[in-house]
Amino acid sequence: MKLTILGGGGFRVPLVYGALLADRGEGRVTRVVLHDVDDRRLRAIGRVLSAQASGVPDAPEVTGTTDLDEALHGADFVFSAIRVGGLEGRAHDERIAFAEGVLGQETVGAGGIAYGLRTVPVAVDIARRTARLAPDAWVINFTNPAGLVTEAMSRHLGDRVIGICDSPVGLGRRIARVLGAAPEEARIDYAGLNHLGWVQGLWVDGRDRLPRLLADPALLESFEEGRLFGAEWLRSLGAVPNEYLHYYYFHREAVRAHGGGPTRGSFLHDQQAGFYTRVTDPDTPALDLWNRTRAEREATYMAENRETAGAGERAAEDLSGGYEKVALALMRAIARDERARLILNVRNRGTLATLDAEAVVEVPCLVDARGAHPESVSPLPDHAAGLVHAVKAVDRAVLAAAGSGSRAQAVKAFALHPLVDSVNVARRLVDAYGAVHPGLAYLG
Repeated sequence: MKLTILGGGGFRVPLVYGALLADRGEGRVTRVVLHDVDDRRLRAIGRVLSAQASGVPDAPEVTGTTDLDEALHGADFVFSAIRVGGLEGRAHDERIAFAEGVLGQETVGAGGIAYGLRTVPVAVDIARRTARLAPDAWVINFTNPAGLVTEAMSRHLGDRVIGICDSPVGLGRRIARVLGAAPEEARIDYAGLNHLGWVQGLWVDGRDRLPRLLADPALLESFEEGRLFGAEWLRSLGAVPNEYLHYYYFHREAVRAHGGGPTRGSFLHDQQAGFYTRVTDPDTPALDLWNRTRAEREATYMAENRETAGAGERAAEDLSGGYEKVALALMRAIARDERARLILNVRNRGTLATLDAEAVVEVPCLVDARGAHPESVSPLPDHAAGLVHAVKAVDRAVLAAAGSGSRAQAVKAFALHPLVDSVNVARRLVDAYGAVHPGLAYLG
């Protein structure tokens, strides 16, 4: 079975390959094709993967190419993890937003909109090429903003594109662990959009265990989201939000915490530039260097938010990644018809009654050989539904701008976002982003 990884020179690709190496079942991936626009990065990650495969019998064959059509042709699965504009682009997204006093995070607010505006046209081109060159392939999208990009691709691939994210998986795992339940035996009642969802129940043996958690301040503050949001606020919500909702509920604190020094994008840009330079040295142990760099990256994830909330360091068990496990479980369920329950980004199809059928939502799904099928979830309370509707309207404005080249639609996307409080700010953001991102030259 052939797996094509777009963004194959990306830093987190070894996580995916490590998961593939551990899979010994029938119908496993035997060939991996890495595609990237940067041949230097392909060679660097190829060194890491070669070290991972050392001593592993029948390790999947790895090849690399900068030819997109070659990479896609005949693929069984396509894993999309591209970053249009690279980490330099992310640093620009953050810096420009903070200069206007608004949030610059790569998937939330102004930064996420800028990222989406330059990514959607590229993702749509990939979707069209995949439909032509690998019509039977399943596309697993991890390109951010994941929900928005998945919806853009679904207009050309239908239900054969599925978005994944490790945030809801990690959240469910932490809640189950605190309640003394095995994560694989718990059914998580989770719904929303990517990076905008809430756990409203956690069912084990036919009983919802979440009320016990919400009633116990000590339990609530024993895991990351409890410390991040505070027990009092979680009890007020009657749910446990995805960690990214910290940017909404504590917006002013987040802007202050992120805007005063080097941004996350700048940190990762510098860190990974050093990694890709050093890993090309044939005397450098590539896998050891990658492991050290990843540990630093994971430990500093959302560090400013945790500092603002007094949440402390991330727990060791939360530093092990997760999206590669979701991707492998998804591929296995489809390829082998092994039924699995996963929280995924898929077309709504009536799951959230207040959104249209084509809107991509993040909900629990039953996966089998026919794809991912959304399961029923509790209705969102008004405050959550209102936020979901507002952000989905922003997504639709981004899609309209990317499809038409309309600057007015781009301004609308920024202005409608709950974390951008001014049409004039929105106009300045469009101008500033257009000045630094060649990928936004299409906006008239």
